[in-house]
Amino acid sequence: MESPSYYNRGSIEVWDFIRDQELNYHLGNAIKYICRAGHKSSKAEDLKKAIHYLENELQHTINTSKGVSEIVWRQVLGDTSGDAESFDR
Repeated sequence: MESPSYYNRGSIEVWDFIRDQELNYHLGNAIKYICRAGHKSSKAEDLKKAIHYLENELQHTINTSKGVSEIVWRQVLGDTSGDAESFDR
């Protein structure tokens, strides 16, 4: 199956690049929308979609990092209660 022209403008197809870089769903979609910006529909709409996926990935990264930090601090302090609400550094 041949890819649409808006995904096939360079020497490598977008999905091949995404797979080669082992990007997750959100980062892959951000790349997809950046690459097609202005070639399929509205450039502004494609860029908004890319930003949406990047913001989602950023929030997930922040939440994951925060959770990991909290677990490490609990281990350091010997807190095994697991009650995130009462945890105060």
